[in-house]
Amino acid sequence: MVSSLLLVVVFVFDLIAFALAVAAEQRRSSANLAKNIEGRKYCQYDSDIATGLGVGSLFILVASQVIIMVVTRCLCCGRAMRPSGSRSWAICLFITTWLTFLIAASCLLAGSVKNAYHTKYRDLLGERAPSCQTLRKGVFGAGAAFIVLTGIVSELYYVSFSKANNGGVPPYARDTGVTMSNL
Repeated sequence: MVSSLLLVVVFVFDLIAFALAVAAEQRRSSANLAKNIEGRKYCQYDSDIATGLGVGSLFILVASQVIIMVVTRCLCCGRAMRPSGSRSWAICLFITTWLTFLIAASCLLAGSVKNAYHTKYRDLLGERAPSCQTLRKGVFGAGAAFIVLTGIVSELYYVSFSKANNGGVPPYARDTGVTMSNL
């Protein structure tokens, strides 16, 4: 039986994670060259809020994935599912859920780490300007896109798992003992 409350909770978590990832993409750090009192050039970075938004998005995405995996017992624990098309879909969607989750988590984690990295002084001799490294555009956006895919696939996985898990009498529940009624 599919729990509508669980689907709503997972949807809300994924929606919040998506919103945080989009906000992180919009608030990426940017840098400008500036000179200090001694005349040395350095990189001056603006706010670093995108790192916190990316990490927050990652934590909420992980919470959403944990909820789905605990409820479905990660597909491998618990009683066996009955053979059906729903079981096949549940297995395929389980693998797809983990792939999209790993890609989304990688984008969010890499984006947060790279966004938090700030270069120091690079022109010790004063001849070259430092390269002010910043995060490429689209890393958090890719994470947001894969958050959406993870949310859709994980909810489809849960529905398929529920259909395969609760769809009647499992095949092993029949009498498997030796009967003497035919003699």
